[in-house]
Amino acid sequence: MQVRVEPGATIAGSASVPGDKSIAHRWLILASTAEGGSELRDLPPALDVRSTARCLAAVAPDARAALEGWLQSGGAEADGDRFTFNKAQARPASPALRLQGRGRPGLDVPDGDLDCGNSGTTMRLLAGVLATSRFTSVLTGDESLRSRPMDRVAEPLQRMGAQVRTSGGRPPLTIVGAPLRGISYEMPVPSAQVKGALLLAGLEAEGSTTVVEPAATRDHTERALAHLGAPVSVGDGTVAVSAFRHGGFAGRVPGDLSSAAFLVAAAALTGGELTIEGVGLNPSRTAFLAVMERMGVRTEMRMTDPELGEPAGELFVHRCDGLRGATVPPDELPLVIDEVPILAVMAAYAVGESWFLGASELRVKESDRLGGLAESLRVLGAHVGATDDLVIAGGGLRGGRVAARGDHRMGMALCIAGLAADTAVEVEGVEVIDVSFPRFLETLRALGARFGG
Repeated sequence: MQVRVEPGATIAGSASVPGDKSIAHRWLILASTAEGGSELRDLPPALDVRSTARCLAAVAPDARAALEGWLQSGGAEADGDRFTFNKAQARPASPALRLQGRGRPGLDVPDGDLDCGNSGTTMRLLAGVLATSRFTSVLTGDESLRSRPMDRVAEPLQRMGAQVRTSGGRPPLTIVGAPLRGISYEMPVPSAQVKGALLLAGLEAEGSTTVVEPAATRDHTERALAHLGAPVSVGDGTVAVSAFRHGGFAGRVPGDLSSAAFLVAAAALTGGELTIEGVGLNPSRTAFLAVMERMGVRTEMRMTDPELGEPAGELFVHRCDGLRGATVPPDELPLVIDEVPILAVMAAYAVGESWFLGASELRVKESDRLGGLAESLRVLGAHVGATDDLVIAGGGLRGGRVAARGDHRMGMALCIAGLAADTAVEVEGVEVIDVSFPRFLETLRALGARFGG
């Protein structure tokens, strides 16, 4: 599927975004492994979240019917008939997911391999859960996921006592669960997914499991566990957990702040004011707003009630009169790793150079985002350098034809690039955006964007 984004529109108004994928993955796992009933509301229909639900349905017999029902329901699909053009509503009403769990001991051997689709989060988090099982499971995925590094999660789980085999460091993962022992593990590369996997494994391990982070990463796992009463301790660069089994719970998934980043950028690039409602405002996810502020974008957070330990509320974007270049140092880059594609697009329109230092991790995301960003922005008219760092000279984009490269964040970022270019930007492969933000194009259109034929 291809879209032609016409420049000249102003993106403004009120919007919502799909529920936070990172939170949804973790809450689905915790609900399916709880001892009792849980109710989850506003689960996002993103393909990655569906992958987690599908894998859990295969190993959690008590939750299977509810998970399969959600997967088949309108709540797990984007429904264009519910779209209204007076408001960019990316979160149509969907039925709550009510499911029963029987704890970790209630998990059962799956009938076949567990297909994680394109979701690295699904694979890594479930590896931590299945490492404590008493059966063998195989986690696989699509071609893109099978090219991503998995030794970073396999090696510490092996140290805890599980048998975890990879294919040359890549998926599929074959996991033979075993009684685990807690360890203290210093992560060589910052990763919220690996940290989450080890904490989830630590809930069934003997002794304490401690994760030492080289740089802070998102903290959704430890927030949820603490809210459920688990013995979690958070120190300076460390998170520790001991054995714990939790009961059922209820929660509403806040809107995804990483998805909101694309709408913030759209408003900033086109001089509009925008309110994003019901969005998660977890401090471990707001670092990109600090980068945008250095680039000249002013935002305001208005907190409401937390959900399962997660801050949430409204995000207001003030009118922006112009962007300036900024530097993202190596210790900050892991905190904005998902937002680098849209920050790079903003940098292309800024006055002066922008530097993203220590960005090599972008080469092993859903695509080679570092190389893909550099090549795509050059096609559109930017001057870009990409080694282990990404350097972008500002000045604007002229337009052209680019491709999403099978990467949902690349696809969204390149669509936003077209809003302020000299001529139209055509983006191929935009169907991949459904991985994280179904109805993205409809949301932009409702806010004022124009798409050509």
